[in-house]
Amino acid sequence: MSLPHLLLLNFALAAYLTGLVWVVQLVTYPALGLVGKAEFSRYHAAHTQGMGWVVAAPMVAELALAGWLTWAAWRPLGPAFALGQAGLVALVWLVTFFVSVPFHNRLGAQGFDYVAIDGLTRTNWLRTLAWTARLLWLGAVLWAHICFSPTLIPASA
Repeated sequence: MSLPHLLLLNFALAAYLTGLVWVVQLVTYPALGLVGKAEFSRYHAAHTQGMGWVVAAPMVAELALAGWLTWAAWRPLGPAFALGQAGLVALVWLVTFFVSVPFHNRLGAQGFDYVAIDGLTRTNWLRTLAWTARLLWLGAVLWAHICFSPTLIPASA
């Protein structure tokens, strides 16, 4: 696969996940505090199961494509770009599994817990900003390639 196509696939996944995380950040997580205590456990279980389908496969695909992009972009775009975009994906995964998942586990085990909901919402900004930064960075590189210099990214790279 050519580097421009690989960049485009990474951009598409980053756009999907960035849009999703902004909805979660501004709507879904704050709304958890509005669910009644009696209904919370059932709601949270349904939310977690449903979001798993929406998020898991795209995140795994993004991880794989970011790894591929790191390798493919190393020489033509430089190690700063290659490692920087991969580092943002790594940050998302670290926050997801070491911060967000424990908060969700706590909510699943204990039910409504305002402190856990608040913590989940506040710490999710790390993922929101990391995905947004990656999307903008990939977009800038694609924009430069498409509009200003088709030779910036060699098609054979």
